[in-house]
Amino acid sequence: MEQVVLVVGEALVDVVRARDGSVRDHPGGSSANAAVALARLGRPVRFVTAYADDDHGRLLAEHLGDNGVRLGSDPVILERTATAIATLAESGAATYVFDIDWRIGPVSLEGDEPVAVVFGSIGAALEPGAEDVARLVGQHRATALTVFDVNARPAITGTSKAVVARVEAMAALADVVKASDEDLEALWPGLEHREVAARLLDQGTGAVVVTLGERGLAWFTPDGEGVVPAVRTEVADTIGAGDTVTAAIVDGLWDLGVVGSAARGGLAALRAEDWTAVLEHAGRAAAITVGRPGGDPPWRHELG
Repeated sequence: MEQVVLVVGEALVDVVRARDGSVRDHPGGSSANAAVALARLGRPVRFVTAYADDDHGRLLAEHLGDNGVRLGSDPVILERTATAIATLAESGAATYVFDIDWRIGPVSLEGDEPVAVVFGSIGAALEPGAEDVARLVGQHRATALTVFDVNARPAITGTSKAVVARVEAMAALADVVKASDEDLEALWPGLEHREVAARLLDQGTGAVVVTLGERGLAWFTPDGEGVVPAVRTEVADTIGAGDTVTAAIVDGLWDLGVVGSAARGGLAALRAEDWTAVLEHAGRAAAITVGRPGGDPPWRHELG
């Protein structure tokens, strides 16, 4: 039996329209990016996802296999592989138009022990798969660190009260919630980051991390809060940056022993300097990702 990170969520192909007018296909999807980033950081990964037996699906399968990501279900259950047309602005920021269907098949971990579970984004928001994701996370809630990446996609789900309620229900399953400042502003307009964090903490989340772009990363727990400055770098594009942060947070918490059945107590015992170290690690990893085109997270050796 091997201790693993179980990642559950979408895999898709980013059809990237670059600023110079070129178009290229790049394997991606928020959860797939996080799974690859974790594997490159040296963490054993089991990935539960879905795609089709088509050219895009084969591109995803090859990408995941080449990066050491093992599957936790048979993913070939869709009629077509999901795509996201990503258009890059001059700043390198990407906007997306999605074509996606989402569900998951039967999960088989072959005896591996998930000590951390990562979920979120489209996979935790889009039916019929979202309910299966919630059920799977709930099965491991007592024995694993659970990490929810909000990664809101209003173009797919909207931002209605029902959507926000689903996000909050998913957050209540998580020990750590990671969101961007844009996520918070889309889902909870008019509330300060601290107010949203307090709301999620009151509903059972153990910690909230907010990515602030060039302003860094903020963390909130019942006992404190802080901000870690961003690592300055030249930006190629922002594809996969938030997913890299999610993966690096899990990696950093694993280094501190905050995984498995000890995760709840370990998370509550973290000090401000621990959160600073974890988020500095995440910031360094994200800086490498944004410095390269197309959601290309760092390998362990690149972080020193």
